[in-house]
Amino acid sequence: MILITGATGNLGSSVVAQLLKISTTDKFIVTSSNANGVKKLIDQGLNARLANFTDISSLNQAFKDVEKILLISTMDQNRFEQHKNVVDTAKAQGIKHIVYTSLAIKNIQTSGVKDLMISHFQTEEYIKESGLTYTILRNTMYADALTQMLGENALNQDINLPGGDGKVPYALRREMGEGTANLLLQDGHENKTYNITGSASFGYQDIAKVISGITGNTINYNDIPEDDFKGFLKQIGFPDFAIYLHSGTIYDIKTHQYEIETKTLEELLSRPTASIETFVKELFNIN
Repeated sequence: MILITGATGNLGSSVVAQLLKISTTDKFIVTSSNANGVKKLIDQGLNARLANFTDISSLNQAFKDVEKILLISTMDQNRFEQHKNVVDTAKAQGIKHIVYTSLAIKNIQTSGVKDLMISHFQTEEYIKESGLTYTILRNTMYADALTQMLGENALNQDINLPGGDGKVPYALRREMGEGTANLLLQDGHENKTYNITGSASFGYQDIAKVISGITGNTINYNDIPEDDFKGFLKQIGFPDFAIYLHSGTIYDIKTHQYEIETKTLEELLSRPTASIETFVKELFNIN
């Protein structure tokens, strides 16, 4: 039996959608951290359980009769402790295999979001030291994040971000969910660490060019100072943590931290990942 954590989240729901296509509901369990989420999953006809990462008793109940867990990382600032609880409970329950969603980045020590993202690598080490069979999926940045980065008027205005000429091998979240679900049902991934990335890398200049070509509007990319960007975010009401996350992530793009390309996701999908034209049209609802 396979257990999927965070099944009401964006990545988790994409994993579940693919499992429903290639497997049956008696082969996997889905969890949510709250009762409303569990009810939503049950209403979809799924075998759902409560799994609150800060409540060991709920984890013990959720993990019964499970052989493999997909631990989808949370965004909580205390997430290493949450992930540690999952690993400890999995080991105590005799679970055989844990699959963890981490981060594809060149050097976490020089990252603009090190304080938050280093917990991924702390979790990786903790899983390996636990003695559990593991698979680490270091996921690149979701293409879906571009809707937030570029804003709701992205089709009609310049891209003003401090990203330099950095590039990212974007992949759609649904592609990552599909690839992850496929991996969960396969053998041969034991004690492996994979970078899960798109088939090609793109910068903001590339994205501006594609939007211009699709819409007929002239969209330019302007590499603005980081302080100007932070000031803009503060002006429109972003809280400090959101400013840290957005500006730190774009700093990592500028310093080429995400420029890691592999064919692993392509192989899991049995096709190349979506082209830049495809994901721009999909994300911004361009027919």
